[in-house]
Amino acid sequence: MNHTKLLPFESALSGRKILVTGHTGFTGGWACLWLEAIGAKVMGFSLPPETTPSLFDEIGLANNIPTVFGDICDYSQLLNTIEDFQPELILHLAAQPLVRRSYREPVRTFAVNAQGTAHVLEAARNVKSVRAVLCITTDKVYKNNEWPWPYRENDPLGGKDPYSASKAAAEMVIQSYAASFPWNENKGPAIATARGGNIIGGGDWSEDRLIPDFVRAVVDGATLTLRYPDATRPWQHVLALVHGYMMLLAGLISDNPARFAQAWNLGPQDSRQYSVREVLELMSQHWQRPELLYMDNPLPEAGALALDSSIARNLLGWLPAWDTERVAAETSAWYRDYYRNPSSARMLTLSQIHTWRSELFK
Repeated sequence: MNHTKLLPFESALSGRKILVTGHTGFTGGWACLWLEAIGAKVMGFSLPPETTPSLFDEIGLANNIPTVFGDICDYSQLLNTIEDFQPELILHLAAQPLVRRSYREPVRTFAVNAQGTAHVLEAARNVKSVRAVLCITTDKVYKNNEWPWPYRENDPLGGKDPYSASKAAAEMVIQSYAASFPWNENKGPAIATARGGNIIGGGDWSEDRLIPDFVRAVVDGATLTLRYPDATRPWQHVLALVHGYMMLLAGLISDNPARFAQAWNLGPQDSRQYSVREVLELMSQHWQRPELLYMDNPLPEAGALALDSSIARNLLGWLPAWDTERVAAETSAWYRDYYRNPSSARMLTLSQIHTWRSELFK
């Protein structure tokens, strides 16, 4: 990537040492590749990839980024890693991110998402090189009242399922660390939280997720069973969130961290909401359409959930480059081209990052 032409937030991060937790996951892969492309010095701390294939393996991250395979529930290993690397910034993505798994493994979900976040913040507080930590939670941290208007950053937090509750608990941990060890008194790093919606994009093969399930159905010639075809979700491309995360990381090491050390919603900007059914039909237009079936007795899950991202839009100047139709098209194209030539994964991912960036220069 041409270093002479970086966006302002990229210039701020170029050359910086950034530790990414959870870098073997879907979002982590996209984030590390973008950071690497602009000249940041990235290191990853994460469990090994859960899926085969995985974006981490397919884009060859292990060859390019120093990696420690570890569990954020192991505080001493995490602390040793941060002490050895001496990062300036931590992007904390590591999580148990699946709602249905949280019903099967509630204790593990709370341990990873709440206690694990405490471990990251405690280690960051004890390693003086760390100036800032950006913790990634979810749009599901809000107490869901099933109301029609979008949630704002100051709405009450909550969560019925263990996943949502564990992420709301993580937010309480974060607020406590920010208040107890304030960065402006040099007692800890500046801390921000980003709450994003349902992300889609190439390279996700997780269980129990809509797009990976769609991809498996196409590749295997199988039927796709849908839990909630008419549920609307805040769909957005993974690059929209990575773009927001990078802007926040840059802001946290700017001359005015106070402006950025808070909670941020990063949701889609489309004027209309798209249902599960509509997104799959959009995907099908650009690849293939598997057979679709609907399920009878699903576990409880939110019907409508939307975020108000006007603070990020107005204070950060964050604006996703693609609308939902373009997101579906680019996601389909990634998988379609990957399955034609699996060795092209790194090139496909870098190419979409480049396309996204070029829209931001306009």
